[in-house]
Parts: sequence; structure tokens; C-alpha cells
Amino acid sequence: MNRAAIPSISIAEIDRDKCYFNPGCAMSLEYPQTEHKALALIHAYFGPAVMHNICCHHNLGLPQGSVIINTCGGCDRRFRSLYPGIRTISLWELLDSIEGLPLPRYPGLTVSVHDSCPFRQKPQVHAAVRSLLHKMEIQVIESEFAGTKSICCGDDFYGKVPLPEVTLYQKKRAAQMPAQQVVVYCVSCIKSMAIGGKTPRHILDLVLGQSTDPKRLDITDYHDELQRYIDQH
Repeated sequence: MNRAAIPSISIAEIDRDKCYFNPGCAMSLEYPQTEHKALALIHAYFGPAVMHNICCHHNLGLPQGSVIINTCGGCDRRFRSLYPGIRTISLWELLDSIEGLPLPRYPGLTVSVHDSCPFRQKPQVHAAVRSLLHKMEIQVIESEFAGTKSICCGDDFYGKVPLPEVTLYQKKRAAQMPAQQVVVYCVSCIKSMAIGGKTPRHILDLVLGQSTDPKRLDITDYHDELQRYIDQH
């Protein structure tokens, strides 16, 4: 069933005095240095934004009219649906809007893109990711299920079905990617693509000119540690 697209706030509407960057708990847990590099990029080429590390499951402590720049589709969905007066925009839309943003080039690199399922109703996010890849001279070979038709990487099934079934979902989704290297913009998707035998490349790593380390691939360990982090933040 097709659902209506959900708009992001426009760049022009962002109140710079109420602008925050929330990288999401998974990135804060697994890639703390990368989140600080992302904030530095925002400061250098967009303007002031305050680091906001309160989990989207908790009271945000922000005034109405605040805008949260985020990297996680799940966070984006909860920020805009659970907290009245809060608007959101993805980091990818923001970066893509910046004229003259210095980006590394990867001529000859061919990838597929796995679109995060919580962003399924935000085609503007899918477009921004692909625009950034184009600017970095990366060729995209699309999978059958991409953009608004994207399928979960398998990680969302964790805790709902037995672990071996989660792994099967992850491998099935990875196998649907035509290219060996798969661009993702979700930390859990990094792990799913790696478990499925693909080489994940997080879009932020590409923008920053660094490699993507899947880190821990024991999904139980990952989710246990992530839940502890969420509970504390």
C-alpha cells in the first residue's frame, strides 16, 4: 500500500537558535568520533547546531519550534510523531543543500543503496543520498526494492522471531543488492549487510573520506549494549 510522503522542514524554515543535531544512539554507541566529525561539518558549512544526545524514546527537553537534524530514520519518525512542535530534517538533506560542500571523489566506485525502512515515506531523503553519491562520482546500481519500496534489512525482526530467522532475513536482503558494496545510512543496516556478505559503506563515512567498520556482528551483544545505552541516555 502506498502511503503519502512525509515532508521535512525546509532549510529556510530552520530556526538557527533552536537547531540541534542528534546522531542517534546507535551511532553514539558505535561511532562516537564520527558523530563529532559530523557536527563539525555542520558548524563549518551550515551554521550553529547543538549536539543533542537524548534518546528519542525519552523526553527531549526541547522547546517547541526546535529542529532536529538526524541520521537515523527511526529517530526521525519518533521525534516528529511523539513530540509536538518538533520538526526534523535528515543530515543527508542538509548536506546535499550546501553549495560548494567539499566532498571526496570516488571515480570508478559502483554501489547499490539500501534505504532505511523508517525513511520509506521520505523520498526526499532517498534523493539526497543519491545526489551526494553522484557528487562524489559514485555510480549507483539500484536494487528492485529501493526508495519508497525498500524492504527492512532484517534487523527490525530482532526480538520478534528467533535469531536464526533474523539472520536469514539479513542474508536475503543483502542478496537483493546488485553491487558488492552497499551504501547505507543506518548503523543496524551496516551490520545486516555485513552479515549478508556485502561490503557496507555508510554515507557519512563516504562524505568524511573514511572506511566503514561494521564493528560487532554478534547481534545479541549489539542489541543488549544498545538497550543499555538507550536506558542511560
